[in-house]
Amino acid sequence: MSIAASAAPLHAVTDDATVDREAAMAAVADLLVALGHDPDHGDLADTPRRVADALIEMLSSEPFEMTTFANDDGYDEPVVVHGIPFVSLCRHHLLPFRGTAAVGYLPGERLVGLSKLARVVEHHARGLQVQESLTMQIARTLETALTPRGVGVVLEAEHLCMSARGVRTATALTATSAFRGEFAHDRAVQARFTGAARPA
Repeated sequence: MSIAASAAPLHAVTDDATVDREAAMAAVADLLVALGHDPDHGDLADTPRRVADALIEMLSSEPFEMTTFANDDGYDEPVVVHGIPFVSLCRHHLLPFRGTAAVGYLPGERLVGLSKLARVVEHHARGLQVQESLTMQIARTLETALTPRGVGVVLEAEHLCMSARGVRTATALTATSAFRGEFAHDRAVQARFTGAARPA
């Protein structure tokens, strides 16, 4: 049996060379001043560093290899991983949105390690995002890396820009989905994804 593997590299969403940590810290200090706070006072003194480091972490992802393997046994049923947690940063408000993803594919000639499905979600979540775009990016990555017969991605998330401010809908979840290939018109499979993405 062949165990040949291929790997498609996924590069960092944010290039470390473009991050100016000192400038970010200064910007946070200026923001505190603009909001009526003294960044040199008491426990605020280290806030610019903490905020800058937190944002850099949330906007940076480690590159990894999307290793795939030959589907020698001809497995032809859906492979789905659900309950994948993610946290991303809303590009409109710079507030987090967080939730779970159900990600899967219908194998063609290649299979992928299950942990890589979770890694794809984490990789694309590390950036300034909107949930709709994040959903599409995950689906496109799987299509490119696997050339599968079908791809499905369902995200459900709480957005702090809705739950912590504005209308303050603390219990609202936003759902987005992308179904490609044979999954695009298979309502039974889509229902399995949608059900898997929702918390019990």
